[in-house]
Amino acid sequence: MATATGDDQPKLKLYSYWRSSCSFRVRIALNLKGLHYDYEAVNLVKGEQRNPEFVKLNPIGYVPVLVDGDIVLSDSFAILLYLDEKYPQHPLLPTDLKRKAINLQVANIVSASIQPLQNLVLLSYIKEKFGPEEITPWVKYHLGNGFAALEGLLKNYAGRYATGDEVFLADLFLAPQIHSFVTRFNFDLSQYPILSRLNEAYSLLPAFQNAMPEKQPDYPSSSTS
Repeated sequence: MATATGDDQPKLKLYSYWRSSCSFRVRIALNLKGLHYDYEAVNLVKGEQRNPEFVKLNPIGYVPVLVDGDIVLSDSFAILLYLDEKYPQHPLLPTDLKRKAINLQVANIVSASIQPLQNLVLLSYIKEKFGPEEITPWVKYHLGNGFAALEGLLKNYAGRYATGDEVFLADLFLAPQIHSFVTRFNFDLSQYPILSRLNEAYSLLPAFQNAMPEKQPDYPSSSTS
């Protein structure tokens, strides 16, 4: 995303890693809201998140981190809610109370019950303690359970997108997680027809496609990085 160019534009900086699904969520939101930002790459594989300069921004050493003037925020959920409050264009939550609650529920399932079980720190621990052959069964079991729960939850709410015919917060959490499930872990999405259909819908949205890992400036020539 281009650097902010006008005096009326917010001066935002996003510390991100190309493969981070948490960073992916925030990139989508920034795109949807038309917010220009500087992209600051943090290579998690090389351990750049442990550099003292970065730890000052986020003591737990995770991406993303958003800097908005003198405000520094980490944790994608907090960042997204902050962006929605300060920059209300393209709201991320519906006004309908029930659908708002479902959006928050979907986002929480992904952020609390799926994504942490496949992050780099945990998978590295499993590889070290139990062997690399244990990674795929672990991920398949836990992500599969989470996706089955999402499929069941969304059957009464999904329209063109997760909770109707407009893009909201749930979609920002679902799209990166589905992408990771399919591309990083090479799993078949066909057993989740709603999520599969949503994935196709997201592929048509520029705000989502421009936030894809392979579109980021730190995307490596080899995806092993």
